[in-house]
Parts: sequence; structure tokens; C-alpha cells
Amino acid sequence: MKPQDDPFRKILVLHGPNLNMLGTREPEIYGRITLDEIDRSLGKIAKEAGSSVQSFQSNSEADLISRIQQTVGDGTDFIIINPAAFTHTSVALRDALAAVKLPFIEVHLSNIFARESFRKESYFSDLALGVVSGLGYRGYELALEYALTAR
Repeated sequence: MKPQDDPFRKILVLHGPNLNMLGTREPEIYGRITLDEIDRSLGKIAKEAGSSVQSFQSNSEADLISRIQQTVGDGTDFIIINPAAFTHTSVALRDALAAVKLPFIEVHLSNIFARESFRKESYFSDLALGVVSGLGYRGYELALEYALTAR
């Protein structure tokens, strides 16, 4: 993290598999807002706070891991991640987050604890500073608000 007297934050927002389908994919569960709309909103909030957000979505576990590894030395201060289905399956993504040693918040649009039993286990939650689950797109905004003010 940056020194306390430097309010600028460089935040990486990672979106896992199938989140590129937001707005049309099971809107009764995930809502009607698109991923592009979420990313634009986050960018606007960060800019107003004098910081920056870079968003990255991939359906590929390898691409997400590579993007996490790129944070080493690039000035990223904080990660917000919605691992989507990889939440319940990816030790490799967990290991990448542990390796870069950046603070992160895990976000889920739906309440994963009120869904199928296999969705109730996360490979990330014990490493995350926090978990936002079930608040729809607002979960990303709440995570960003925290990331912008965390010291």
C-alpha cells in the first residue's frame, strides 16, 4: 500500500468466467446490469476519488493468474476479485493471490451461501480482507469504497 499521505490508489478489478454475460445470463440471479456498466461505474468512482481502476475479465483461469502476477511491480495497491465459478475450484488462483501479497476483497453478485451447497465453499475467503456477497453490482462499489480508503 502507499503511504498514508498519498490518497492515490491503483486498483485492479478482476472478473471471472461468464461475467462477460452479465445483463443476459440468469438476470433473476445476477441482475440486468452489464459488466461494461459495472466497470464504467467503478472507473467513475475511482476517478472522482483521484485514483484509478483497471478491470480485467477472462473465462480463462490461466489469463486471470497471469494478470494477478503482472501486479508485481506495476504499482497495484489493491485487488477486487469476483472469481465466479473459480471460487469453488481454483487452488491456482488462490496461490497467485497469496504469492503477490496484495490486499484483496472477494465479491459475489449473488449470495453464494443461499445457493447450491457446492457454492458455499470459497478457496479465497480466508485470504481476503473481506467478502461481499449477495448485494448485486453494489458489492463491487462497496469493495471499491473500502479499497479507496484502506490504509
